[in-house]
Formats: sequence, C-alpha cells, structure tokens
Amino acid sequence: MVGGVVRRAGWLGWLTVLLILVTACEGSAEQGADRPSRPPATTAAEAAPAGLRVQEYPVPAGSRPHDVAPAADGRSVWYTAQGSGQLGLLDSATGKSRLIPLGEGSAPHGVIVGPDGAPWVTDGGLNAIVRVDPRTEKVDRYPLPPERGSANLNTAAFRGGVLWFTGQAGVLGRLDPQVGRVEVFDAPRGPGPYGITVTPDGQVFYASLAGSYIGRIDHRTGAAEVLEPPTGDQGARRVWSDSRGRIWVSEWNAGQLGRYDPADGRWREWKLPGANPMAYAVYVDDNDHPWLSDFAANALVRFDPSTERFTVVALPSSPANVRQLLGRPGEVWGAESGVDKLVVVRTC
Repeated sequence: MVGGVVRRAGWLGWLTVLLILVTACEGSAEQGADRPSRPPATTAAEAAPAGLRVQEYPVPAGSRPHDVAPAADGRSVWYTAQGSGQLGLLDSATGKSRLIPLGEGSAPHGVIVGPDGAPWVTDGGLNAIVRVDPRTEKVDRYPLPPERGSANLNTAAFRGGVLWFTGQAGVLGRLDPQVGRVEVFDAPRGPGPYGITVTPDGQVFYASLAGSYIGRIDHRTGAAEVLEPPTGDQGARRVWSDSRGRIWVSEWNAGQLGRYDPADGRWREWKLPGANPMAYAVYVDDNDHPWLSDFAANALVRFDPSTERFTVVALPSSPANVRQLLGRPGEVWGAESGVDKLVVVRTC
C-alpha cells in the first residue's frame, strides 16, 4: 500500500512538472499579462505535429494576401493585399484587419519592416517602393526612374539603412531613404530576380526564378555574380540567410530545398517529402530551422539541419497557396493567397 502511494506521488510530481512547463510556454508566448487573449482559431489543423499550433485569420475578401511582415509591436502583422491594391494590418489579438490604400493602380507584392519600424512595400503596379508611417498611415512613394518602365517589383531587404530590391523584369535596385535616391541595375541573364536576403555580415544575395540561379550583389557597384546550383533549371524562387550566413533556397521547379555556404562555396540540396513537391517560400526561424511552403502538399514544411529531416505541417484551408513566410521568435507567419487568410504556426 505504501509503495502504491509512493508511486502515485511520483506520477503526481511529474504531472505537476509538465503542467508548469506547459504554463510557462503559454505565458512566454503571450509576452505579458496585459496582452489580450487570442481569439479562437478560425480553423485548426487536426494533426499538427507535437509542439506546433496552427491558427488561421481571415482577411477581407478579395485581398489575395501575398507577403507578410510581423510588425514592430510584437502583436500585429502587416500584409500586402495584392488583390485590392492596399496594405493590411492584422491585429492577432482580436483577429481584425484594417486596410491602407497605397494609390490608384497599386499592386503590392512584398512587405518588410525596416530599421525605422515602418512597413516598406515593393509595389509592381506603382513601379515604386512605398513606405507607410505606422502611426499616421502617411504613404510615401519612391518611384523607379521613368526609363526603367515596369520592373515587376518583387521583394526587398535592408542592408543597414539601405533597401535592396528585385524586379522579375530583370532588375536589381537600391534605395537610400536618407536622400530618396533609387538606383537600378541590370541583372545577369535578364528576367527572373525574385527573393532577396542579407547575411549577418552584410552580403546581399538574391534568387532568379527564370534564371535558375542565386546571385551575390556587390553592394558598392550593384554588379551581381551568378552562383550556379547543382540542379539545372531548379527555379530558385526565394532565399533566406541563417545566423551563420548560409543561404537557403526554395527550388520551385525541382521541389527541393537548397543551401549555399559562402564560406566554402559548397551546395547541398534536399528533396521535399511527398509526390511532386512545389517549394515556393522559404524562411529561417530563430532556431536556424528553414521553413518552406509546399503548394502540392498544401502544407508548411520545417527542416532540421542537424538530422536532415522534414516535418510536414498540414494547412487547414485549401488551396492555401502560401507565397511567403516571415516570423518572429516562436511564430512563423504566412500569407494564404488562395483563401484570403493569414496563417501562423506557433512553435512554443
């Protein structure tokens, strides 16, 4: 009898520890007692892997959200409403969105949060870089030189205080917000520049979808060096740097995750699980785990570089068509362009 009591006490002790751990995880995700509780998930993945929680947030119909960028306040998320020519801001605590018009003819593609805490938009319709003041919602536009015509602007990344950007029409560019000067350079092999990233040591890399390569930009001259991947015609769509400066690539045509290490010039590639995967977005989280969106599987996919294994996170709505991923500690956000929703995977 005494032994049974001891055993039960032991189990109760372990249960208490588990409850404390779970409570601590939930508390750290909320970041403060005064933060409003999250609204119930509109749809939840039924079979999310252990330790991962999936939640979707509807945005106004017809938005066709393309890119997302968690806001500086730690609670809201900016997104480009490409279908309506607006910039959206989702409050993840209430689930409500507000929309900011960017101007007649706007077709925003990418959005990032700059060092100033403001959202910066690559707008293909306006052929301009657009900044929105997060407090006043004032819209400032930095148009490309008139002789450049339509660059089909895609994505951007900051190197210090200078914004670098890509255009699928075959251009690379930079904007110095301090002087308002926009410079545009021709990309090698013409059309294709899409994703762009900056490494911790300040190197600028981009992906060329049509060119099936990644490139390294000389930040002084704007000239680009082509870095050939092992797989031909792999369709490099997006790129992201990890904390070590290694470049991770979503290979759309090949259905692969690629990695280029500038330290030794070596490539590695891994096929995504499933039949005929279609790797669209790539993002590296705060644990240096790459995440991808897979159109074919209607899923997000996490890769563990230490084990070289993938974890598949099924998306509740279909076809989600997540075209971009970005996050903050403990959260990975995506834009579900196919269903007018944003999605988040919480990793704590």
